[in-house]
Amino acid sequence: MKRYEVIVVGAGPSGLSAAIEAAKRGLKVIVFDENEKPGGQLFKQIHKFFGSKKHHAKIRGFKIGENLLEEANYAGVEVALNATVIGLYADKEVVVRRNDQVFHYKGDCIIIATGAAENMVTFPGWTLPGVIGAGAAQTMMNLHGIKPGKKVLMLGSGNVGLVVSFQLLQAGCEVVALVDAAPQIGGYGVHAAKLSRTGVPFYLSHTIAKAHGEDCVTGVTICEVDSQFKLIAGTEKYFDVDTICMAVGLSPMSQLLKMSGCLMEDNPKRGGQVPIIDEFGETSVPGIFAAGDVSGIEEASSAMIEGRMAGVCVAEYLGYCTHEEKNESLAELKKDLESLRQGMFAPANRGKKITKTEEGIEISDSLLKNGFVAEQEIERYPGVVHKSGIHPVIECTQNIPCNPCQDACPKGCISIGENITNLPVVEDENVCINCGMCVASCSGQAIFLVDEDCGDGSATVTIPYEFLPIPEVGEKGFGLGRNGERLCEATVVSVKSVKAFDHTNLLTMRVPKEYAMSARFYAS
Repeated sequence: MKRYEVIVVGAGPSGLSAAIEAAKRGLKVIVFDENEKPGGQLFKQIHKFFGSKKHHAKIRGFKIGENLLEEANYAGVEVALNATVIGLYADKEVVVRRNDQVFHYKGDCIIIATGAAENMVTFPGWTLPGVIGAGAAQTMMNLHGIKPGKKVLMLGSGNVGLVVSFQLLQAGCEVVALVDAAPQIGGYGVHAAKLSRTGVPFYLSHTIAKAHGEDCVTGVTICEVDSQFKLIAGTEKYFDVDTICMAVGLSPMSQLLKMSGCLMEDNPKRGGQVPIIDEFGETSVPGIFAAGDVSGIEEASSAMIEGRMAGVCVAEYLGYCTHEEKNESLAELKKDLESLRQGMFAPANRGKKITKTEEGIEISDSLLKNGFVAEQEIERYPGVVHKSGIHPVIECTQNIPCNPCQDACPKGCISIGENITNLPVVEDENVCINCGMCVASCSGQAIFLVDEDCGDGSATVTIPYEFLPIPEVGEKGFGLGRNGERLCEATVVSVKSVKAFDHTNLLTMRVPKEYAMSARFYAS
């Protein structure tokens, strides 16, 4: 039986982060993962992260994964792939299946970072080929370059459903509708808004009644639901689709922790059955820690910090750092984690109905119900301003932990302040130089550069653009509104694609000046 000081189960964001913190303090660490590649969900995530610089803000998920792997390799972490942990027993004995053989390992400390599994909902036809989870769709698109289908209906309006729907569009799929039984959108408004302006319709208070097809999905019927989530007869709507994608939540994969004798609880706010842990991830069994989604569903940024916390605690538990050194490291990590747990989407606010921002501004009712901020609502927000010349217009309308726009502007035109969840403000006294860094850096694609009056009856609007093919300068098409409807004719006057923008193209279109504050997408 081979012995390690630290055994980590799961080579995702939390597991790798935990292994790095332990290994760089001198511990002998091995990470087991059942997949053929390490990195977990990060390599499926092609979008830019939210948060601050410390949280990897404006960096794409797969790049964060690459950086973690480099850091783990440098720290001397041993990563064993195609290694499925099938048992965690007394005295921290770990049983692993590798290449049809079973091996036994002993750890002085164990960190469980197994993540979570996708939930599914059942309906007539739900077992047909073509009904898949959102994570499966991401795997097909972003890891293997395969389109999940041609015409897709998405069930679920949380961040996963919104993000994957946008990525389906980027992959060349048609998203015919986004459906959710809840009466309002569950994810970030900026994610919903960037989807809505491409023309994807939202059907809230609806669910799937039936998937059609014999050998595979050929269509789907959705139906409105009442306040008890029961189908309302006569409200059926049919769509021709070949794929139904489900993003209906995640459940912690906590079986190993239960097997090891850790005290567990059923906690809906944390995603299901989870271990009872202290604030740094230690379970009721001394020397066994949990980190990431296995201890409660959150974003990957939070999972990485939780992993680092567990790694620091393990180092102190095994005598590789002093109690004072541990507390110093944890204090900084705890501060970073708390900053991510602020705002309207904080874990403490789950299930609460929030009607106003932290600044006292009424939340957009249209955004919650339709996926876009209505014309009569948009100018409530401090980032939406009118100025002469080119200036930023920031359509960020919810308190979420994110501030890369503030750091990106070299002239200080954008301010968020010390509280990372503040709504961004455009500073009147500072002059925009049209560098575009704020547009490219915005993880929610909610910033636009606008010249409201070019002097000839036209205006220019610069938008973030991440679709192929990239329109050519001089091409004529249409400016779309926040709801995806055609507003006006538009001409492409510039497309900027530079390394600093990290694959976010800046497309500038010329539109009639009366549409300067409403044209937010370009379609040929």
